[in-house]
Amino acid sequence: MQYRLLADATAIAHFLFVAYLVVGGFIAWRWPRTIWLHILAVAWGFSTILFGFECPLTDLENWSRHRAGEAGLPSTGFIDHYITGVLYPRSALDLVRVLVALCVVVSWVGLAWRSRQRAAKSAVTG
Repeated sequence: MQYRLLADATAIAHFLFVAYLVVGGFIAWRWPRTIWLHILAVAWGFSTILFGFECPLTDLENWSRHRAGEAGLPSTGFIDHYITGVLYPRSALDLVRVLVALCVVVSWVGLAWRSRQRAAKSAVTG
């Protein structure tokens, strides 16, 4: 039972990581110092796709599921198992990747713009 709970908690953490990867730059609009955490998340997330790095959350979930007597994730990983083909069709995978990258870029450009606006405003009122 404890391994099943660990596997489920790991899957939830994985979903939260993926969500943060997509919207974390917008969160930094409110809390600018969090941009460094988002940069790390994006670097890790994209490197798993671009370079095929193994994700420790996937490994932990597989280990937990095997200990619980369940099948692990397929070799294609977390996103392919839980998201691709579930939230969007497999044929849209490349489009979704582009949209995620675009979302990250827009959030970072917006953060830079907001930071400059804030700096200009404080210089005037300074």
